[in-house]
Amino acid sequence: MTIEVKDVDSLTEDEAVQALAALAAEIARHDQLYHQQDEPEISDADYDALRQRYAAIEDRFPDLVRQDSPSGKVGSAPSSGFSKVAHARPMLSLSNAFDDDDVTEFGARIRRFLGLDESDTVEIVAEPKIDGLSASLRYENGVFTLGATRGDGATGEDISANLRTISDIPETLPPEAPTTFEVRGEVYMSRDDFFTLNERQKSAGNKEFANPRNAAAGSLRQLDASITATRPLHFFAYSIGESSAVTGDTHWEFLSLLDRWGFSVNPLSRLCANSAEALALYREIAAGRSTLPYDIDGIVYKINRLDWQARLGMVSRAPRWAIAHKFAAEQAETVLHGISIQVGRTGALTPVAELEPITVGGVVVSRATLHNADEIERKDVRVGDTVVIQRAGDVIPQVVRAISEKRLEDSVPFQFPTHCPECGSLVLQEDGEVVRRCTGGLICPAQSLERLKHFVSRNAFDIEGFGGKHIEAFRNDGLIETPADIFRLANHADDIAKREGWGQQSLDNLLGAIEARRAVPLDRFIYALGVRQVGQSNARLLARHYGTYEGLALAISESTDPESEAYATLIAIDGIGPSVATDLIAFFSESHNRTVLEDLSEILEIEPFIQEESDSPIAGRTVVFTGTLEKMTRGEAKARAETLGAKVSGSVSKKTDYVVAGPGAGSKAKKAAELGLTILSEEEWLDMLGKVSTA
Repeated sequence: MTIEVKDVDSLTEDEAVQALAALAAEIARHDQLYHQQDEPEISDADYDALRQRYAAIEDRFPDLVRQDSPSGKVGSAPSSGFSKVAHARPMLSLSNAFDDDDVTEFGARIRRFLGLDESDTVEIVAEPKIDGLSASLRYENGVFTLGATRGDGATGEDISANLRTISDIPETLPPEAPTTFEVRGEVYMSRDDFFTLNERQKSAGNKEFANPRNAAAGSLRQLDASITATRPLHFFAYSIGESSAVTGDTHWEFLSLLDRWGFSVNPLSRLCANSAEALALYREIAAGRSTLPYDIDGIVYKINRLDWQARLGMVSRAPRWAIAHKFAAEQAETVLHGISIQVGRTGALTPVAELEPITVGGVVVSRATLHNADEIERKDVRVGDTVVIQRAGDVIPQVVRAISEKRLEDSVPFQFPTHCPECGSLVLQEDGEVVRRCTGGLICPAQSLERLKHFVSRNAFDIEGFGGKHIEAFRNDGLIETPADIFRLANHADDIAKREGWGQQSLDNLLGAIEARRAVPLDRFIYALGVRQVGQSNARLLARHYGTYEGLALAISESTDPESEAYATLIAIDGIGPSVATDLIAFFSESHNRTVLEDLSEILEIEPFIQEESDSPIAGRTVVFTGTLEKMTRGEAKARAETLGAKVSGSVSKKTDYVVAGPGAGSKAKKAAELGLTILSEEEWLDMLGKVSTA
């Protein structure tokens, strides 16, 4: 499968939907190869590139991501080779910054969210971002009892025995340590140890590791801990998980505590008074990066005050209070041999440069993004040109520019296709969009195929062992045509078992994985449908608001009338709005889609959305904020309400439970009064939240 490699900053929202779907399917396939079959096709660095691109797109398009994105998974899915461990607190990923402006905006967002003045000091702890494997260590009564990988962020693998072999991890903590205490960090391998290990592998006739991170991950995931014990692994501690007691007021105090308790803390970490000091440290470490004994790929900035961290919370699966500043992209020159066109799930046509393979940042690149037709024209990139390639943040391959002085005399400008290369349908460019899109819809084989891949992807139905290549092969041979056909594959068991690469065990595993997904949470089901603009975040919003599939389907059906109450309720959901509503209504109105939905609803158990248990009196209630809030920002208020289980709406209706009205509240407060709704002042709202937090 080919992954679209467009520059994130150039993606439209529709293109982002397409890119996330393709990436999710590809990541799921590599998870299967690595975690289940121990036969990875790509290096850990390339796998990281897919994961980091996914996170970067989510960061740019938060409306496409649900709160437990991706699928409640931050890393790779837990393997069947280890027992699974549910994290008491999720292990989060990080948003990325690629330049100084991104870091400056990070600081500005913090101030806006917390309502701080420029005179308020915002201390930042800057820590090198180690290129290793994340792990969580749990101590009970001062004794190391459990160690786990990050896994999908909610559930990891129990690798306690392997972690015990690492000398940097203490077996016991001092008496003053909390009764329950979790510390998170990174397992890594130094460069010298990596080279020595590869020499041993080579001498023994074993496969060599691609890089230190790959070596660390492979060593830590050995089913035989005695093998792990022979590998030179290290551990840097950097964050807290669950703790039965407060460990300080600041993150810097916490790092000092870890150091006193016997953990290794990166000595290059520094407490910075402001963003300028943090950026100065970034440049200092970047300049000496090559001399470090271990690999790093950036600097992580964390807000120092823990009470501010708590207020900031998280968005999607990343904390608002931290960001990873990636090192500058490495560039190289190569020749562009051709331009191919990819057609995605939503019909978007994406041009991709076919390159003379070149090593950039330690990874061989043979394909790179050309973004869209406008970008090709703007950069005047032509077949045969010598071009500059870079991997943004050492991750995303992209064509930066053509070197015109090296251009061939007979070169001609590239002509973007006017008809779909997959189905021949007309290609159109909608007003206000840079993307050009195939109009063939479901008759386009590329769109149909990508929809199926999206359906089984990790963030959707997450059918283990059913990657893009299998979907493509089964579809080409007529075994599946619609999503529901996936759940009828048992009818083709004899045929599948005879295929190359398939045996009875792998077939049983696949059919078992499919059967396990006949019951699916509502938010996953909504996301799996592949509706334009309905990413993980919006899928969760819809699931939370309507509760059941039947409720959602009925509401969308009634919303076809723009004057209806159902439509008003739909567009009032905070984060949805008219544009997303239009795509939802169009999807549910299309006859082919209705047939697919009816088929799926008959063979699946679509589980109602279950709000996380909460003693909060506002759990499940609809809240509207209006006017100016004086003691917290609007964003903080909404985030806090959602954390406590409330549904935040943008407009007042008879279904609204609470209207929080600050100074300057206008028509919304007036309508609330006319409807006899409960109107709270900001003080009354905060008092209610205070009672919740002390309950």
